[in-house]
Amino acid sequence: MRAPIGSFDLARPAPDCLAELVPPVAAALRALAGELPVERIVYVDTDPAVADTAAFVEHYGRDLLDRSANCVVVAARRGGGTSLAACLVPSAARADVNGVVRRHLGARKVSFAPMDTAVELTGMEYGGITPLGLPAGWPLLVDPAVVDMPYCLVGSGSRRGKLIAPGGLFARLPGAEVIEGLAG
Repeated sequence: MRAPIGSFDLARPAPDCLAELVPPVAAALRALAGELPVERIVYVDTDPAVADTAAFVEHYGRDLLDRSANCVVVAARRGGGTSLAACLVPSAARADVNGVVRRHLGARKVSFAPMDTAVELTGMEYGGITPLGLPAGWPLLVDPAVVDMPYCLVGSGSRRGKLIAPGGLFARLPGAEVIEGLAG
């Protein structure tokens, strides 16, 4: 199989790679089968040493910067409590955490969640967090530019490998909300 974007040596339908994916991502693919076209999600094997965006696009092609998105976990504080959410924005942009995200979540303060918290609660590796398989009940805020991508490359839940899916699929994930101006 050939990946719909990029030049990768190994590309396979993600549902055929469940054993290679972290448990929450594999479970999400199983649960979403029949509801979403998960067979259109492609798993590509990549070098974990270049998982971070800048190194990844330098190694695999600068054109992927405009065809990929980053999923970041944020901590929203209001009153005495903290809640978590994820934001999916194009890799060339940043989530407007202190403006759009804070207002949307009705928080007094929003910051990026500590790495240990994000890793522990998602069951994913830092640098590979993906919108597929996030904890139940977490809001997933998605920038419209991601939804408009014919295909979008995101993390796979680990630093090894990436997922490529139609951008519109991310707007249909559990808890997903498309938020104008999310990417600042």
